Amino acid sequence: MANMGRNPTRRPDVLLAYARLVAPRSKYGAKRTIVDGIWFDSGKEARRYGELRLLEKAGAIQNLETQPQFPIDVLELWRPQSTARIVRCGFFTADFRYVDAATGEVVIEDTKSLPTKTTAYRLRKRLVEAIHGVTVNEV
Repeated sequence: MANMGRNPTRRPDVLLAYARLVAPRSKYGAKRTIVDGIWFDSGKEARRYGELRLLEKAGAIQNLETQPQFPIDVLELWRPQSTARIVRCGFFTADFRYVDAATGEVVIEDTKSLPTKTTAYRLRKRLVEAIHGVTVNEV
């Protein structure tokens, strides 16, 4: 009778475990996935990582990196040239960067679906391509 009125599912540890199991749906319906101890924002991105790992083991690509960051820096033009300074506006985080073994070219990939190609994403992508002189391939 001492436990009457207490719901065992209201314990904080049970609630935390339940919250982890029933996480809110993401904005675009992507499900976070873990592969090789690395968290990926979607199953599509995790599958692409698996494909790239196989290509790396086969020797087709080298130096596979996940989540490489590219700074987005701009020059303040409103100041006189002698006091102009570079301002960091943010970062662009791609999904993968690797070297194509056949050509020696650095490849940058971002796994995207149609709904995730937002205006903000397209702007950041264009800025990174212009500033760093790279091409971001969408998979």
